[in-house]
Order: sequence, then C-alpha cells, then structure tokens
Amino acid sequence: MKRIQLWDLPTRIFHWALVICVAGAFVSVQIGGNAMVWHGRFGLGVLGLLVFRIVWGFAGSTYARFSQFVRGPSAILAYLRGDWKGEGHNPLGALSVLGLLGVLSLLVATGLFANDDIAFEGPLYTLVGKDLSDRLVGVHRLIEPLIIFLVVAHLAAIVFYTLVKKDNLVKPMFRGWKDSEHGEDARGGGLVPLMVALVVAVSAVVFGSGSLLPPPPPPPPAATSAPAF
Repeated sequence: MKRIQLWDLPTRIFHWALVICVAGAFVSVQIGGNAMVWHGRFGLGVLGLLVFRIVWGFAGSTYARFSQFVRGPSAILAYLRGDWKGEGHNPLGALSVLGLLGVLSLLVATGLFANDDIAFEGPLYTLVGKDLSDRLVGVHRLIEPLIIFLVVAHLAAIVFYTLVKKDNLVKPMFRGWKDSEHGEDARGGGLVPLMVALVVAVSAVVFGSGSLLPPPPPPPPAATSAPAF
C-alpha cells in the first residue's frame, strides 16, 4: 500500500459546494414563499459549479478528467466481473456521475426560465414568455424525483462500498489522498486551467442571472384628462 494524491482541491471544493447548493435548493423549494429567492440563488450556484466541473473534466488533474473514468460497455462488464482495478470513479460509478451532471443541468436549464404563477420568475423568464415558461416548469417538476433517486442511489453506493467492500469513498473526498495498492498520484490541472475554468463558470452565472439582459421598458405614462371648466 502506498499513499497517492487522488482528488485535487478544486474537485473536492466542487463536490461539497454542489452538495450544499443542491440541498439548499431542495429545502428552499419545499418552504416556498420568500424562500424561492434562495431557491433561485442556489440554482445559479449549481449552474456555476456544473460549468466549472465540465471544464475541469477536460483540464483538471488525472482522476477528475472524463477521459479517465468514462469508459465503454467492455470496461463496465470487466468491473462487474471483478476484473477492473483502478482508482477514482469506477466504470459503473461513472454512469452515476454523468447521470447526476446531466439531470442537474436539465434542472438548472429549465429553472432559469421558470415561474410559479405567484411571485417567482427565473432570471431568463423574459426571453421565453409565459406559455413556454409553463412548459419548462412542467419538465422541471417532472425530473425533480429523478434527481432525488440519483442522490439516494449515490448515497447507497457509498454505504455499500464502506460496509461491504471496506473502501471508504468519503475520506479521500475530504483529505485528497488515499492508500492504494496500484494507483498513481494525480497529475495535471494547475493554476492556469483552474483560472480558465473559474472564468467560464463565473461568466455562465453572470449570463444565467439575467444581468446582461436589457432593462425592461418603462411603463407607459398614465393617461391624463383635460380639466373640465
């Protein structure tokens, strides 16, 4: 056994920040009312984190890259037979990661244009209008149970690995390193790719917040009637 650097710091921060934002979005939408403002803020946070993770999946260190853990059917079958050896996301776990990223992306994309018929409007609501916004709200609500299912399945897999396979997946996501028989230290990433990923993520949040949209036109002046003499 040797100690290897598994998860880089940006990946770990992304992971726990995403946990906080998804939990916050879920709780705030259950509360409703004024808490919907926070639901929108958490949604924008998820947007920025997802964009960052996509960029970091190409520019980050070894085990954060999609090319390292996204494999084909043969790798998944090898893992199910017990023939796969490696660190980071296994070929089957990669499907869970892609599922979470994909469903969260769809939730965020529809939420940006949503409305609740009362007081909440997504920051890009004015780009689509009421009819299309209502359809997107329907999609948003339809896939909410799916993200709950994926989160529960993710937690169940962590418990299974910890209790049955004696492989604690949580500790490396906190401390970054892991004792391994066959793994190697993560390489790559670095300051320049990190800055690029952050700039792209912040740009996505600025656009998603509606800050770049032109201000709404002023209301028409009130009609005045000539005084009667």
